[in-house]
Amino acid sequence: MKNRLEELRKQNGVRQEELGEALGVSRQTIGSLENGRYNPSIILAFKIARYFDMPIEEIFIYEEESK
Repeated sequence: MKNRLEELRKQNGVRQEELGEALGVSRQTIGSLENGRYNPSIILAFKIARYFDMPIEEIFIYEEESK
């Protein structure tokens, strides 16, 4: 799953540490989300969407795998 987290964070002038603090996760978790190494839980995805005041699907882009 792709996401726009890094783009949105930078547009809003927020550091990884600040975002992690606001969401109750570590800076490393934010970095892993941004690099696509980790997909958020549904609860964390909702927290991120609420933080940026955007729908989840505008932040996280689900791409089906081709068969």
